[in-house]
Amino acid sequence: MRNVGIDIGGTKIAGGVVAEDGTIMERLRVSTPKAPAALADAVAEMVGALAERHEIHAVGVAAAGFIDATRSVIIHAPNIDWHDEPLRAELEQRIGRPVTLENDANAAGWGEYRFGAGRGSANMTMLTLGTGVGGAVIIGGELLIGGNGIGGELGHIRFIRGGRPCGCGQLGCLEQYASGRALQREANEIADAGGIGAALADARTAEGVIPGAEMERLVQAGDAGALEAIHRVATALGEACGEFQAVLDPDLFVIGGGVASLGDRLLEPVKAAYATALPGHGARPVASFAIATLGNDAGLIGVADLAHIRG
Repeated sequence: MRNVGIDIGGTKIAGGVVAEDGTIMERLRVSTPKAPAALADAVAEMVGALAERHEIHAVGVAAAGFIDATRSVIIHAPNIDWHDEPLRAELEQRIGRPVTLENDANAAGWGEYRFGAGRGSANMTMLTLGTGVGGAVIIGGELLIGGNGIGGELGHIRFIRGGRPCGCGQLGCLEQYASGRALQREANEIADAGGIGAALADARTAEGVIPGAEMERLVQAGDAGALEAIHRVATALGEACGEFQAVLDPDLFVIGGGVASLGDRLLEPVKAAYATALPGHGARPVASFAIATLGNDAGLIGVADLAHIRG
């Protein structure tokens, strides 16, 4: 018996049938409708199509946003018009099967913990560097959700007092300094300054964006401007990991998201900054660091496995 994982994004819904070992047996993808009812219908149709070809036990759904402690209601979602939306009940009514609802970053972290870079770890913290910074915390083999269901929002610790405005309404959140968007900002500042930023300036599009593939090419080629941009973002991330170590004490940090494709070019300065920020460094155990291995499939695989466990 297999489970379905559904990962709802702002522009697309990715779905798949997932075996117990984390293997995806079949995939589907559709555009994300804007209206909540239409979105629920689209998920139900996707599950129905997969169920025609597979024996399905339970369904897991991952979505960005705050989910209540019962994992039933989307309290707020940044990219979809959900406010106190009883999504689990709506989907179960349409699908006729048990539905597990989970935050997308938590689902991705669980996928990596079970089947990816976190296998063998008992206490893992994952940070996903995309438009923002997503977080997932596993302690003693259990996914941290918090008293109100909104635990693990690591991208929204206040990293710089009175710092850059964040979409959450606060100032100085980590994701303004350690995300893909932050990398773009740093790269543009270096490009505008000239000097070592010449290659970055040449790589910019007419819209003022340095494509991710171009940034990766420049980093791997050892371009000084691109390496400086990565160093700034990696330093912020590493310093934050030192602080997370003091509270969560993971044995492993897993770094995912688009920026993680830079591999050791990212991890080495992260680890160096982590050492400077870790309380008692040199007199205590330290965490290991790894790049996520499941890519964009992590959330789909993770939430399908959570459906198997909770269902």
